[in-house]
Amino acid sequence: MNFQQPLSSQRESTGGSANTADAAPPGPRSIVFDIFFGPDGLRALWGILLFLAVRRVLIYAIYPLVQVLAPSPASMDVPIQPRLMLVHEAAGFLCVIAATWLMAVVERRRVADYGYSPRQSLRNLASGLACGVALLSLLILMLHAAGLLAFDARLLSGAGILRFGAVWLAGFLFVGLLEESFSRGYLQYTLSRGIGGIYRLWFGAEHANAAGFWIAAFILSFAFGFGHRTNPGESPLGLLSVGAAGFLFCFSLWRTGSLWWAIGFHASWDWAQSFLYGVPDSGLMAQGHLYATHPAGRPYLSGGLTGPEGSILLLPVMLAGAAVILLTLPHTHSGYMPAKTAPPPAALDLP
Repeated sequence: MNFQQPLSSQRESTGGSANTADAAPPGPRSIVFDIFFGPDGLRALWGILLFLAVRRVLIYAIYPLVQVLAPSPASMDVPIQPRLMLVHEAAGFLCVIAATWLMAVVERRRVADYGYSPRQSLRNLASGLACGVALLSLLILMLHAAGLLAFDARLLSGAGILRFGAVWLAGFLFVGLLEESFSRGYLQYTLSRGIGGIYRLWFGAEHANAAGFWIAAFILSFAFGFGHRTNPGESPLGLLSVGAAGFLFCFSLWRTGSLWWAIGFHASWDWAQSFLYGVPDSGLMAQGHLYATHPAGRPYLSGGLTGPEGSILLLPVMLAGAAVILLTLPHTHSGYMPAKTAPPPAALDLP
């Protein structure tokens, strides 16, 4: 990506004069200006706070309509209905993408910079969808072969399979869009930029982008896992597994510069758990799944009430996912490198 020069080097003399000495020199910038703006525009902390505030305002604004369309259940212990999932996740994604678009306008960047690059988007999305269901099936096969997961009965047939399968797939596509856009979209980009800038100031430019990205990835992956703590049936091992999955998704972002593989993987992994195999997804059960199953054996092996994500057998599957990313996703991005924006406009260059 092209880094633009500082504003002072871009200014041109007014009136078309060829004599640059006639141009007024830039005045000193105020302390207030330096608090909010740095060499690459709005400072990361203020950008993150503004993004979170805008998203929260949008959620409050549309929440009454969402509740009319799909009222939230009184308890999370009941199976999730397809309509509830579809409406709530779609509304949540709308809030996140609107806040992301607004920050792109404020920071004079492209929405594509935050992980929505159109380059090979369909290919990466399709690859993620295929890998998600394949690796979850591998985990299910391992659990079943070890006697840790039993299949009780098939619950759907005929048109019911197609109807529930399609609705759940649409719902989980919105889950993938929402959670990846929120956890690894604008926040990952901006936190990487901020931490990278601090690293560059303290230790120099070498490895600053990588350090910024992976420190931000660790922080946000931890937050991603911690955010599932209120799910009924969730376990400490399950929370660690969710955090590890977040780190895996960050690896795909680093590799390709886009969120599309992670969105596809996230959607099909959850779809295969909740609909195809009828196992808990981070402790949550779905209404209208294909098979009825139950865990057997010790929870740290079978996953227990958490589902397969609570099993220690998830670790080799996550490592297989990292290998798939490394071997199948071309390194089309020169490292995940947050692009500098043009410096703030001259109108904000206060005396």
